[in-house]
Amino acid sequence: MAAQPSPASGELASRIEQITPAEARERVRAGALLIDVREDHERAGGMPEGATGVARAMLPREIGALAPDRNREILTICGSGQRSLLAADTLQQLGYTCVASVTGGLKRWQAEGLPVANAALDADAAERYSRHLLLPEVGAAGQIKLGRARVAMIGAGGLGSPAGLYLAAAGVGTLSLIDDDKVEKSNLQRQVLHADGRIGMAKAESARQTLNGLNPRVRIEAREQRLGAGNVEELIRGHDVVIDGADNFPTRYLLSAACLRLNIPLVYGAVHRFTGQVSVFDARRVDSPCYRCLFPEPPAAQDAPNCAEAGVLGVLPGIIGLLQANETIKLILGVGNPLVGRLLCFDALAATFRELRLPRDPQCPGCGKNARFSGYEDVAQICASSDPAGSVAGGISE
Repeated sequence: MAAQPSPASGELASRIEQITPAEARERVRAGALLIDVREDHERAGGMPEGATGVARAMLPREIGALAPDRNREILTICGSGQRSLLAADTLQQLGYTCVASVTGGLKRWQAEGLPVANAALDADAAERYSRHLLLPEVGAAGQIKLGRARVAMIGAGGLGSPAGLYLAAAGVGTLSLIDDDKVEKSNLQRQVLHADGRIGMAKAESARQTLNGLNPRVRIEAREQRLGAGNVEELIRGHDVVIDGADNFPTRYLLSAACLRLNIPLVYGAVHRFTGQVSVFDARRVDSPCYRCLFPEPPAAQDAPNCAEAGVLGVLPGIIGLLQANETIKLILGVGNPLVGRLLCFDALAATFRELRLPRDPQCPGCGKNARFSGYEDVAQICASSDPAGSVAGGISE
């Protein structure tokens, strides 16, 4: 059955009471319910003080809970006064007897200097993140959380590239890029933050330029430093999440120890040839394992070659890095079920995912009941002692 056309605005105006914003404000003070019927992303820029936000399409579903008494006075407002008329008409059809529309909408409300509340996002942010604002799990409040978050990315390479791109696009407020390497031609097959014209440039700076070009609202802190025992806490302190984009065991063991001591969630990712894995080690949770629950001691160098030695399918770090970005956003927003206590493994050749349980090990040398921290130099020495030649202590950028 074809949908019936909406009544013409002239017809609606003739049978629905229209009031000025000033009069609406007085009626709200007297007990009327003011409903802002714009879409979620529009309301992210602020609503009239005292208003309740319900998108016009959702009114039939939600109005009963807001106003069970159908004789209560209800006022509708939108951007300019047109949708509020349609919303008032819907309310009348639902049996509400005392309905009025605010003429001129929020535009006139603001022009008359009346107060606006919950101006969470400016117009640029409301448009840029409009698809996030439509998600109840994100909305304006979640977007503000993202905007206030600080994420440290260890490595601006294969894993850091997709993670950085999507976290910047999502509006994460500050991204700290920690990498002391320079762009090489062999990186470009998978490290999509960089370009041919930037060969020889510091990766942290190259990444900063790309990410700021994507989203100039995001603050990029490019730190051309090698993470080590002497600076690991300094580099990650004050961040909400740390992303492990390293390709060597010394860096990962240092990160695990520092995140445990600073109580920061660590989003782990690793790739090898055609396979990759992702997990979350959340030091804030008593049930979370740490990196050393997975690898209590580092393997010998010959058992864990890096990408320069073993090779890697170019798209694989993209897939794993995106999963790391997804876990990071979930941690910031506090939504969903993070990969805590779970190791997600991906096989690119078979195009399959497999999830393994990764419980906390009570005997873990990193977080177990008998674990003792004796300094970062000792943590670094664990890896050095497993590889006298030092061949696993390569650069931190995959």
